[in-house]
Parts: sequence; structure tokens; C-alpha cells
Amino acid sequence: MLLELATPTRQLVSEEVDEVVAPGSEGYFGVLPGHAAFLATLGSGEVVYRRGRDEVHLAVHGGFAEVTPERVIILAETAERPDEIDRTRAERARQRAEQRMTGRDPDGAEGEIDYDDAVAAYQRALTRLLVVAIGGG
Repeated sequence: MLLELATPTRQLVSEEVDEVVAPGSEGYFGVLPGHAAFLATLGSGEVVYRRGRDEVHLAVHGGFAEVTPERVIILAETAERPDEIDRTRAERARQRAEQRMTGRDPDGAEGEIDYDDAVAAYQRALTRLLVVAIGGG
């Protein structure tokens, strides 16, 4: 089946694959050729696609997926390959998000901390760290 994965600024993938696993907003879903058609919103997580025995891992955050029996189209808000992820920067982002989730603003700014934004930032950072660790970036 054809997998097409794009962001608003670029297309990352357009190739024939054997399987796709993506992070739906309600949980991960897997797609094989001939799958029933559906639409899904995406959360933050790892897209994994397989060609034969080869797996490719990508970090994605937000967007939509359209599945048909012949193709999967993923329109993500952001997406990164492992070699595009700066491990040190992702680790710093994880630490900042952890501090924000505990009520401490790492930048010293006054005011309320948006807990939902902190959790989303933490999830994005963890996804990036996972993809770079597994994908070899």
C-alpha cells in the first residue's frame, strides 16, 4: 500500500509499505493493505512503517490520517526523521516540561503554568527521544 506523510512545509514519505502504525488521538492504530477506510486525528507519538523486515521510525505531532484499502495519508502538524532530531535539545525540552508540570517555570516567569501545554511538551520531547534512540539518529 502507498504511505504518504507530509507536514505543511514538506513531504517526508511517499512509498510502498507493508504496514503502518500511527499514534491516533485515542491510541495507536495499525494498518495493513486492504484495511477498512477511516479518518483519524493524530496525537503525539511515533509513526512506524515497515517494508519487508525494514522498519522506519518517525516522530509526529498532531494532524490527521486518512486510511483506505490502498493507501495511508498522514498530514502531520510536525514530523521528524531520527537524523533530524537533536538528542541534547530534546532532553532539555523534556526537563523543562517536567519542571513546568510540577509547577516550577524553568524560565523564572511569573504567572500560572498551563499544565496541558506542559504535558503536551513533555510528550513531544519523549517521542523525539524515543525515535532518535530507536531510529539511530
